[in-house]
Amino acid sequence: MNRRRLSLLGAAAALTLAVAGCGSSQPAQDGSSGSASAAPVTLEQVKQDGVLTVGTEGTYRPFSFHQDGAGELTGYDVEVITEVAKKLGVEPKFEETQWDAIFAGLEAGRFEVIANQVTINDERKAKYDFSEPYTVSNGVIVTKADNSDINSFADLDGKTTAQSLTSNWYTLAKDSGANVESVEGWAQAVSLLEQGRVDATINDNLTYLDYQSTNNNKDIKVAATTEEQSKVGLAFQKGSTELVDAANKALDELRADGTLAKISEKYFGEDVSQ
Repeated sequence: MNRRRLSLLGAAAALTLAVAGCGSSQPAQDGSSGSASAAPVTLEQVKQDGVLTVGTEGTYRPFSFHQDGAGELTGYDVEVITEVAKKLGVEPKFEETQWDAIFAGLEAGRFEVIANQVTINDERKAKYDFSEPYTVSNGVIVTKADNSDINSFADLDGKTTAQSLTSNWYTLAKDSGANVESVEGWAQAVSLLEQGRVDATINDNLTYLDYQSTNNNKDIKVAATTEEQSKVGLAFQKGSTELVDAANKALDELRADGTLAKISEKYFGEDVSQ
């Protein structure tokens, strides 16, 4: 994939990538609901209990979802945190909750960690502790495979892209000079692209990889990639230092032995963990 530098306007817009987790459909409700926060969780507590309680949506494919709708909970994030728990010598216990309540659940002590594609940013780092990233992603321009006119974000000037009007990608497209055709989401954007009704669509690379892992659509390609990256980590109650350090040690070991890459390739066809 060619990595192209954005214009200043485009770069500023790209810095807002994935404010709702890394792609969750609802905006993140970070911060306290007004009630007192639970005490930070210690590594000793988790080991004594023998369980790491994990907050996750369970409806966010391919990261946290039920196989065939009602089957076993699975997904990229579910498998990663399961392997982390194994390294800690405990069992993961999943507490499913809606995205707009997930941070409140962490603060209230309903669970000890969130594994649900939570993007690391300065606002969240002020409220929560984060592990090192286990998912790294860029924004991408997707075009038809035979398109030779679009090779950078600057090339979108005067072109037509398909975007959801409420997404950050809409802002990036407009700042790049594109005319925007409103769509409901990724599937509709790809349909318009294949029909030749738009020139491109901008989205997260993980969305593109997930789509290609099941569709293998040779009629579309990634034409350009943002330099700015969205980084996702496990989120903990502020002050859970020893538990965060243990999770980081586990992630380092899982990265070194190829486990993270294996899980990544299962869901996305390539390593998205670094």
